[in-house]
Amino acid sequence: MIDTSRTRTNIVALLAILALSAATMVWLFWHYPLVTSLATLAILAVLGICARLARLTDTDMIELQRNKQGV
Repeated sequence: MIDTSRTRTNIVALLAILALSAATMVWLFWHYPLVTSLATLAILAVLGICARLARLTDTDMIELQRNKQGV
């Protein structure tokens, strides 16, 4: 019973955060379309660069590939 209510509370909190985030983004885009677009593209570019750097520095993947080649 407690797990069900806690899960339900977590889902409601997640949906509230997502709705607030979406509403904020729409408001910003409505009032400042160019700045919001540029900021969004910059943030997505930074996230893309971070993902590539994380993939390059991932030592576990390199070790897994070496183990597969040795088998």
